[in-house]
Amino acid sequence: MRDILLTLIVAGLLPFALKHTWIGVLLWTWFSLMNPHRMTWGFASSAPFAQVIAVVTLVSLLFNLRRNRLPADLSLIFLILFVGWMCLSTMNALFVEGSTKDLITVLKIQLMTVIAVMALRERRHIEAFIVVVLVSVGFYGVKGGLFTIASGGSARVWGPVDTFIHGNNELGLALTMIIPLANYLRLVSPNKWVRRGLLVSMLLSAAAVLGTQSRGALLAIAAMTFVLWMRSSRKLLGGIVLLSMSAVFVMLMPDSWSDRMRTIKTYKQDDSAMGRINAWNMAVDIANDRVTGAGFLVERPEIFLRYAERPEWVYTAHSIYFQALGEHGWPGLILFLAIGATASWTTINIRRQARRRPETMWAYELAGMLQVGMVGYAVGGAFLSLTYLDLAYNLVVVVIATKYWLREERWKTESSGLFKAGAPMGNLHRPTKPAAGGQAHA
Repeated sequence: MRDILLTLIVAGLLPFALKHTWIGVLLWTWFSLMNPHRMTWGFASSAPFAQVIAVVTLVSLLFNLRRNRLPADLSLIFLILFVGWMCLSTMNALFVEGSTKDLITVLKIQLMTVIAVMALRERRHIEAFIVVVLVSVGFYGVKGGLFTIASGGSARVWGPVDTFIHGNNELGLALTMIIPLANYLRLVSPNKWVRRGLLVSMLLSAAAVLGTQSRGALLAIAAMTFVLWMRSSRKLLGGIVLLSMSAVFVMLMPDSWSDRMRTIKTYKQDDSAMGRINAWNMAVDIANDRVTGAGFLVERPEIFLRYAERPEWVYTAHSIYFQALGEHGWPGLILFLAIGATASWTTINIRRQARRRPETMWAYELAGMLQVGMVGYAVGGAFLSLTYLDLAYNLVVVVIATKYWLREERWKTESSGLFKAGAPMGNLHRPTKPAAGGQAHA
């Protein structure tokens, strides 16, 4: 039954995806993040849905090139340069055949990332994209949160098999990154039940993060909480609420969870942690020896034997930074960091411009939540090998799309976004500084 239902949904949406490229982007994102075909047990579990959606979306893009233009954005330029450098590093990889397979997977993700940047032009496109991202990952957050509560935190939460977020650490980071997106939708939705549902999903996702027992995700959510508190206009009240909620969550977790989290302080006695440090040192040695790095599949025993101080400790880098460094050398790491740095700078500019008028306050709030999500990725990613996580590039897509929505002054022709203008939008109309040559909007 699930196989038939999923097939009918995809078949029914493909004609719309062919006509509207942004719908194809939403479909691809749904399959890329949620992998709904993994929840079936028949023919749909192995059906090439993603490939069909990608082909239809690409054809749609070619038919609608006049409407879907490639923006001249610095983050996008660095992303394209990073992809080009990955191709070069693969050509010079220590294991070319295996590296080529991984490169093809990454190229598919980045091709759809570029198409998404071209297709998401309107506010409703951007918000629909956010909804798809939130539902795709948040599904596992709600499910994992309920499982954590039911098990008292004694059982570990895992993600969907054969995906980027299958591992507990990877799922924990992904859930951390989508919580700010849920908060943005909560701010702009006029329906009180939708807002309440989003709040519940945020709390359950936070419980699921704890249930993954991921130390990196715990650090990420702590960093995000600090950023939210710093941005709060009522720091005392906000601090009390955040600390109280954190204390309740931690108190509900079993002693085994607390014991695992305490190993953050005693990492030198943790073989896993020391193995990661050994892999980090090896990544530096590889980058110093090879300009293009070793290519994908750095965690091969042969490479550890050649470059690692402790070759018997064969661990993945467990860090987006050292993964990029070992696989693509110093130029690759610089390009990877440049994507995040320029996207972060763009969110600052978005907030500076969007606060000037009520019609653009949604972009102000969205940029703020994107900053929080990127902080989560930057901190949690320091301990996970998720350099190519599609969710991270989804945030960059939203940043670029929002920037060009503002630049093209689309508020003059768009009445509202995915959510109809309503009561909660009044919460976003905060007093702002007067714009140059004019008065501040109420």
